[in-house]
Amino acid sequence: RMVAAVLVGLSLLSLLTCGYLAWGSRRGGAGEAPGNLLGEEPAAGAPGSQPHIIFILADDQGFRDVGYHGSEIRTPTLDKLAAEGVKLENYYVQPMCTPSRSQLITGKYQIHTGLQHSIIRPTQPNCLPLDNVTLPQKLKEVGYSTHMVGKWHLGFYRRECMPTQRGFDSFFGSLLGSGDYYTHFKCDSPGICGYDLYENDNAAWDHDNGIYSTQMYTQKVQQILASHNPRKPIFLYIAYQAVHSPLQAPGRYFEHYRSINNINRRRYAAMLACLDEAINNVTLALRKYGYYENSIIIYSSDNGGQPMAGGSNWPLRGSKGTYWEGGIRAVGFVHSPLLKNKGSVCKELVHITDWFPTLITLAEGQIDEDVQLDGYDVWETISEGRRSPRVDILHNIDPIYTKAKNGSWAAGYGIWNTAIQSAIRVNHWKLLTGNPGYSDWVPPQAFSNAGPNRWHNERVSWSAGKTVWLFNITADPYERVDLSARHPEVVKQLLRRLSQFNKTAVPVRYPPKDPRSNPKLNGGVWGPWFKEDEKKKKSDKSKGANKQKKSKKKKKAN
Repeated sequence: RMVAAVLVGLSLLSLLTCGYLAWGSRRGGAGEAPGNLLGEEPAAGAPGSQPHIIFILADDQGFRDVGYHGSEIRTPTLDKLAAEGVKLENYYVQPMCTPSRSQLITGKYQIHTGLQHSIIRPTQPNCLPLDNVTLPQKLKEVGYSTHMVGKWHLGFYRRECMPTQRGFDSFFGSLLGSGDYYTHFKCDSPGICGYDLYENDNAAWDHDNGIYSTQMYTQKVQQILASHNPRKPIFLYIAYQAVHSPLQAPGRYFEHYRSINNINRRRYAAMLACLDEAINNVTLALRKYGYYENSIIIYSSDNGGQPMAGGSNWPLRGSKGTYWEGGIRAVGFVHSPLLKNKGSVCKELVHITDWFPTLITLAEGQIDEDVQLDGYDVWETISEGRRSPRVDILHNIDPIYTKAKNGSWAAGYGIWNTAIQSAIRVNHWKLLTGNPGYSDWVPPQAFSNAGPNRWHNERVSWSAGKTVWLFNITADPYERVDLSARHPEVVKQLLRRLSQFNKTAVPVRYPPKDPRSNPKLNGGVWGPWFKEDEKKKKSDKSKGANKQKKSKKKKKAN
């Protein structure tokens, strides 16, 4: 009651976004329309057979950073949703933002879209290749209304790359990988700075009131749900900016975390607390406006946490940006009244590419026969507890990442050059080659000081010349015991599988930065800068010049 009294004194805006409301509460609150109380299902008629799909993607949430994984950070909403749904405890994503998002939206590995190296930078003339059919496009084909709120990070140098051109009816959010949570400005380098908040295809100056992005995105979601007819299927992709750096949060969310000495961890905890409340309010809105009973809510992090920015993957090894388990094993669950085995744990292998075919099938859509997908339909695995159709995951092959100095074809038994960064999972086995990235285990006590303090980390002593690792992930999920010397035949088998995958890879798309991308040349806004007309004019001019040269040569010859 005391907390409720305090909340009454807060601004209306706070109540609309991150104010905490009890499950099934009948009080007014976030996005409420007059005469309709929270928790009350309006008479919207019998739900259709096509479910409402709500996909929530958190940014940089560490494996340990959820209550049911033992975190000191309270996440009551996530804990309750997961407990009443199906927890995915053998669930994998990619180690960075763009790769995970591209695989979610296409159902394809990075090697099959050309995005196998790093992320799409703000100044690069690059985006998810336009010849890839996207998840929202397929859902639109079968009558879904498709909306995206949050972080895009799949490129924007051409107008055709924008979310509204890739299958979304509406888009409200940011195009880049990160930015200020309040001002929505981002500097890619000194002097290269711009505004990054969009409403569809235009800068959202009129919709920006300096609101914290987690709250602002939640408010937008509530508006979408309030205005849509729940009798018609909706796909809502909510890609929150939190808990990616910069580490910013409204002051009141620090209340329970004053005892955390590490400032980055404390800020991170406050950000996650606000995110948890926001997801509570999204769920309440689904109930309020009549979507919940026919909805599927999927929650996922896009990659592992970054310890230097407050995230924790303990007891897993490594961090964001690496192919150790701490970089690619994610928090994930499905919550839905449509699940058959509610309150269960799924330990079958599931990968982020699997959502593409799974959701299209649930939506009664069709997978094009000529499209080679890397994902599998895993709904029966999740809902009914059946075996997963997936037996392997290509975590990635990055041919242009910094080569391991001691890697060689000889170390790869003549099958594979172990200087190349790659990682693959086949059944219980996981193989890594090249330079897998930062490989420490970072225990909770590492956050006791201003660090995380590497003194507390379990440091890895590298064996001279080592470029191949093999682990039995089922028996050794923390990657403590390298079995590559003990099982050379398994190593060879996985190297052959890598080689097979590599034969299907398309060339890497990672162009140099384009000076025309500077927001100063685009009204101070990050946005499309590449003009197709300019390219045509240049090509026409060059063609004309070539014709003139040819005619001159002919005259001389005559």
